[in-house]
Amino acid sequence: MTVTIYHNPRCSKSRQTLALIEDQGIAPKVVDYLKAPPTVAELKNVLKKLGLRARDIVRKSEARYASSGKERDVGDDELLALMVENPILIERPIVVSGDKAAIGRPPEAVLDIL
Repeated sequence: MTVTIYHNPRCSKSRQTLALIEDQGIAPKVVDYLKAPPTVAELKNVLKKLGLRARDIVRKSEARYASSGKERDVGDDELLALMVENPILIERPIVVSGDKAAIGRPPEAVLDIL
């Protein structure tokens, strides 16, 4: 089974989660999502595996989110388009393993899906 981590190497939680996965003897596929943003379809697939909505994985503390005007109640499609355009807004790290996914906050949260 392939394990994928949507990773930001500048984020300490993302680095800790990657190390935790590797400590389990797993060599994950590492996606630097800031350089290679996921598509809307990929994000929808990840959200389905997480059991969450788009608003649940938006980094609301980012300046780009505040300046977007999307803090009002908008639909998932509009938020997903914003995240694809501005991948810094995607919560990190997200780990996908088969038909399951988890956000690595805290890093140990991903252990249940490995």
